[in-house]
Amino acid sequence: MALEAVNPPEIDEPLTYSHVVVATGTRMVFVAGQVAEDSDGNLVGRGDMVAQARQVFVNIGHALAAAGARPDQVARLTIFVADYKREHLAQIEQGRVALFGDHKPTDTLVGVASLSSPDYLLEVDAIAVVDDAERR
Repeated sequence: MALEAVNPPEIDEPLTYSHVVVATGTRMVFVAGQVAEDSDGNLVGRGDMVAQARQVFVNIGHALAAAGARPDQVARLTIFVADYKREHLAQIEQGRVALFGDHKPTDTLVGVASLSSPDYLLEVDAIAVVDDAERR
């Protein structure tokens, strides 16, 4: 499996994601939108974007591992943020970097009025591409 990040020189290079990721592999892993719940279904970080972001990305890490995938194999994220404000970016980034480190999958951030519960501030889904030969 290989992920090649491409940032065309004609487009400003982002700090936290890649404009294009070219993925080659034999298996795709789709992770459903993850919210800030612990293993018992309890909300983590009511009203706290940083705490919720950390839990959301922890949950993505668990989901990837369960499918035999690693964070560095994620090609795409979709990030949904309730009542989005610009300062949320840095708060979300804390959870993201904890999971991905320097890996920068493509992403789309979508501000929404609300999520499936009024207490959820953030929901993130992911797509990974894995070579069966590299499977954990």
